[in-house]
Amino acid sequence: MAKAKAKSSAAKSPASSAGKVPIKGGTRVAQESGSRSAPIINIGIDREDRAAIAEGLSRVLADTYTLYLTTHNFHWNVTGPHFNSLHAMFMQQYTELWGATDVLAERIRALGHYAPGSYAEFSKIATVPDVPQHPPKAMEMVRILVKGHETVSRIAREFIPVAQEAGDDPTADMLTARCTVHDQTAWMLRSLLED
Repeated sequence: MAKAKAKSSAAKSPASSAGKVPIKGGTRVAQESGSRSAPIINIGIDREDRAAIAEGLSRVLADTYTLYLTTHNFHWNVTGPHFNSLHAMFMQQYTELWGATDVLAERIRALGHYAPGSYAEFSKIATVPDVPQHPPKAMEMVRILVKGHETVSRIAREFIPVAQEAGDDPTADMLTARCTVHDQTAWMLRSLLED
């Protein structure tokens, strides 16, 4: 209990986790939710820390959704001798990513913020590039997805310390689990490109 108090008072200093969250392009998307009739959120995480964590989760959500859309696009448009295996693999991957978007968005809501959910918002904060306009060749699709999974993993890792410093173990654990999925998926995809 004393440890949590120490974290809470440290979080109020100028070097709090809220100040460590990079805002891509100066855009802040994690808007606080709530109303006068609802009780104030009291889950043991300071308001400023909840805002910083929601901001980080919003970026991970935007990247996850962008990667989901790219993977689904590739599932539809893959051609060539590896069609059957890649078509099936991409379906497994986009299904997993789709489920992850819901988990990320609901954690943002649990922290008292609105989850971004429009293309306009996602395009402002996503690091993963949008899907190419013209479908690339099958192995180029694989290369693009490797980079996408590695990008989401790196972005998620940026925010694990922010959550940990605020005492938000559920978010830290969730982001760690997301890194595991993205790292493994990148490895499996990369293996297809080896001689």
